[in-house]
Amino acid sequence: MNRPADPHKMIQAPSLAGPNEGYMPGFANDFETEALPGALPQGMNSPQKCNYGLYGEQLSGTAFTADPPERTWTYRIRPSVKHSHRYQKIDLPHWKSAPCVDPDVISLGQYRWDPVPHSDEGLTWLTGMRTMTTAGDVNTQVGMASHIYLVTEAMVDSYFFSADSELLVVPQEGRLRFATELGIIDLAPQEIAIIPRGLVYRVEVLEGPCRGFVCENYGQKFELPGRGPIGANCMANPRDFKAPVAAFEDRETPSTVTIKWCGQFHETKIGHSPLDVVAWHGNYAPYKYDLTTYCPVGAILFDHPDPSIFTVLTAPSGVPGTANIDFVLFRERWMVAENTFRPPWYHKNIMSELMGNIYGQYDAKPQGFVPGGMSLHNMMLPHGPDKSAFEGASNSNLGPEKLDNTMSFMFETRFPQHLTAFAAKDAPLQDDYIDCWSDIEKKFDGTPGLK
Repeated sequence: MNRPADPHKMIQAPSLAGPNEGYMPGFANDFETEALPGALPQGMNSPQKCNYGLYGEQLSGTAFTADPPERTWTYRIRPSVKHSHRYQKIDLPHWKSAPCVDPDVISLGQYRWDPVPHSDEGLTWLTGMRTMTTAGDVNTQVGMASHIYLVTEAMVDSYFFSADSELLVVPQEGRLRFATELGIIDLAPQEIAIIPRGLVYRVEVLEGPCRGFVCENYGQKFELPGRGPIGANCMANPRDFKAPVAAFEDRETPSTVTIKWCGQFHETKIGHSPLDVVAWHGNYAPYKYDLTTYCPVGAILFDHPDPSIFTVLTAPSGVPGTANIDFVLFRERWMVAENTFRPPWYHKNIMSELMGNIYGQYDAKPQGFVPGGMSLHNMMLPHGPDKSAFEGASNSNLGPEKLDNTMSFMFETRFPQHLTAFAAKDAPLQDDYIDCWSDIEKKFDGTPGLK
């Protein structure tokens, strides 16, 4: 039976009640969900015959022998081999992958951009992606890329998956719907989504125009950071991550599936929707997460802790304690440290830090770092507060202070981040950003105890 194209009309599993309606809570849980009763086999993964004439198929997100393995069993109208035909290369010129080193671009420096503006051009999730930086090597599955997306139009009879990467999506403006093989995720500013490698989806516009940030993770999957002495609570709690309930469509219409593979884009033509998973169980799934549920911890007596204390998710590397990517959040919080310079201190770092502003002001850069903007402080390049932030923090009354109306984030990686030609030449680069430190004064005069 043909189903309507409208994603609102996808056949969905019965909704959970209350705040979890349409979703299942938990991070890396072993979920199970079915959109039709009895579609999910019980007690085994691969019965000789599945109910409703469905096909059983496994989607593996790790090697079979990984500890623990990440995989999901799906029960679908057609196996995925029917969603794949002959491939033809296509060009998405603004979406780049590492290594992408432009000899005419200088990546060494401290950079900041105003928001990339919307245009009159109709843009989908694929045509509206604009790569800002790349790091590592997509072919050896290490490193990352950072992107800005500008989306005004839905993908119509068009679907996408990345064989290269998992995507961490950070909206800044507008509302999107990700209609995936495993269910529907609606996404708005102050939320994030994690879209796994290999998962087929299309992107709809619920409220536009839409703009946001994407971290494309070539390496190991994002996971919750080890909390060490912090213990079992605070930071990002597993119960606040939401995986979608099963939803499917049985729709026969000419469709296009675009695949990103080793940094290249290919498309294949099929005669139906690939979003045909009627039931699934497993621990390899998309998520959404509400950033306002992140519970920050910090210094309650003196000194300013490392920004790693604000890590929401981390993608580990082969070097213990050194992440392929950290996703770090700077949101509203209380500052109470005594006799302490409270903003981030001046520093050089082995990690490369790309920041984005979702809304409000960032305490170390009260001027010029605007919502929708980005900054890049590459590895081993000094950075820190501008003069106004330094003077204000050095001379303020150190009573308890609420940092309010602020939400910024950082994509931090152990690799140097190379600017794309778009970032260097087309995006609204603030040419005078480096000058924000030029008026910092020499205060040294050799007098002991001078403050």
